[in-house]
Amino acid sequence: MKNRIKLVAVIPAVWVCLFDVIITLVYQPAEYWSGDLSLANEANPIGAFVMKYHTSGLFILSALWLGLIVLLGYYLPKKWASIFLLFVFIAHCFGGASWVNIHFGFWAVMLFFLFNSILYHRIDTLVKCNEK
Repeated sequence: MKNRIKLVAVIPAVWVCLFDVIITLVYQPAEYWSGDLSLANEANPIGAFVMKYHTSGLFILSALWLGLIVLLGYYLPKKWASIFLLFVFIAHCFGGASWVNIHFGFWAVMLFFLFNSILYHRIDTLVKCNEK
């Protein structure tokens, strides 16, 4: 796979990870940002742990995780990169959708999944066309 196409392949996983992180940060209660770290609201136990340690915890963890997504998506062999990126994509779709459902309802989740499915399909098609 060409180097540029390898980077294009990570776009859906990076996008949905960023969405999940941003919506998680946006919907933390004001008291959390004022210093009551016990009010951190995160289902992922790793994310919850770092959020209860410091308000910058999720920022640091997310930066490291996004870097790892790009590095593994780029350097893993094609088959393993595809599996890893799809796993990240599905996991963060679920995480983001849990927030969307709480705050915007079922149909917003369906639109979120539709948008992400279209994005994934378009990028996957582009990557496959450039492999030939």
